[in-house]
Amino acid sequence: MTAFAPIGRIDSPFERPGDVDHDLVDETEGTIVVDEKYAAGLDGLEGFSHIVILAHLDQIDDYHLRARPPHVEAVEVGVFATRSPHRPNPIAQTVVELLERDGNRLHVRGLDLVDGTPVLDIKPYVPTVSEDEGLALGWLDER
Repeated sequence: MTAFAPIGRIDSPFERPGDVDHDLVDETEGTIVVDEKYAAGLDGLEGFSHIVILAHLDQIDDYHLRARPPHVEAVEVGVFATRSPHRPNPIAQTVVELLERDGNRLHVRGLDLVDGTPVLDIKPYVPTVSEDEGLALGWLDER
């Protein structure tokens, strides 16, 4: 079994997974509070406009191998073709705008994680594929 120790937690206006409003996520602000012992690992991150958060969705108790994405009820696909939190390993990856670093606190916008969510890792967002290169977006291309 693989085990990870969280490096911090999320401060968010969302108390439960059902509270996350996907229509408002782009404007939702919150804070990533990194444990003091890892704060030095944030040095240099403030130069990036966006960051990637990897988190453990600790409030998700079950998983489904089929999912219906929000706003596309007519589509049912495998869970690995979606961003559904109901996964065999409830790990989230989300990209947020970094507004400010204040010591061990990262103030962000675009947050879709629940208050208290354990943070496993933080990375700078570095685009590696240009949108001009014709990305295939699977079932999303059919919308």
